[in-house]
Amino acid sequence: MGQTSLLAILALALLPSLGNLIGIALAEWRKPPGWLVGGAMHAAAGIATAVAAIELIPRSQERVETWILALALIAGAVCSAGIAKATRLLRARMEGLGGRATTWGAYAAVGVDLFTDGLMTGGGGAVATSLGVLLAVSQVVGNLPGGFAIAANFRSADIPRVHRWSALALYPFLPVLGALAGYAVLADAGELLTGFVLALFAGLLLTATIEDIVPEADQPQAPRRVSSTAFALGFAALLLTSAYLGE
Repeated sequence: MGQTSLLAILALALLPSLGNLIGIALAEWRKPPGWLVGGAMHAAAGIATAVAAIELIPRSQERVETWILALALIAGAVCSAGIAKATRLLRARMEGLGGRATTWGAYAAVGVDLFTDGLMTGGGGAVATSLGVLLAVSQVVGNLPGGFAIAANFRSADIPRVHRWSALALYPFLPVLGALAGYAVLADAGELLTGFVLALFAGLLLTATIEDIVPEADQPQAPRRVSSTAFALGFAALLLTSAYLGE
């Protein structure tokens, strides 16, 4: 499958927010058991790891020298750390204001994450349809806990339902904007830029998985038989999807 059209990219970019919206719906309904949350997060970590190892890095290796790939991986890790630091600073500043400001700080942090997801989906889809689909699908499970957490925070802060639903309704637009930016960068890019950006995405994804998703997945303390199996199932699911969806 070749390069994806812009319209298809924008449609794919709605998938990252789907997991977010499922999490929001759960928070409005009831809290899922800890083992289920932990298992789902470990599956998301397995999927994200597989995306980087099976799709992004090999595609980058086809286009650039290994030393460029290594530099791009490091750059992606630095970008991931920078995004994480920016969101922490935003939350800390909001916490200093107290009350509902803390909740809105968390809301903004989730929005930044969704924009980044869209950026990767758009950039990947500009390279190949299968890559765009895999990147979008891989983010559905990973975004579920964020949606649940922010909706639960809104409820705890006693924000009226109409106001929190209006705010949360903005989320699906953020990955679409990110996808538009990612597509614009890679749609007509040369091999060098494409390979570099794909490796950068891999570094960003791997770092976010190890530093953010895995620690969050361990918090519910799901049994090892659940977490390890879920991680392997997530990795295997992406492997199979890549094999049958790939070019």
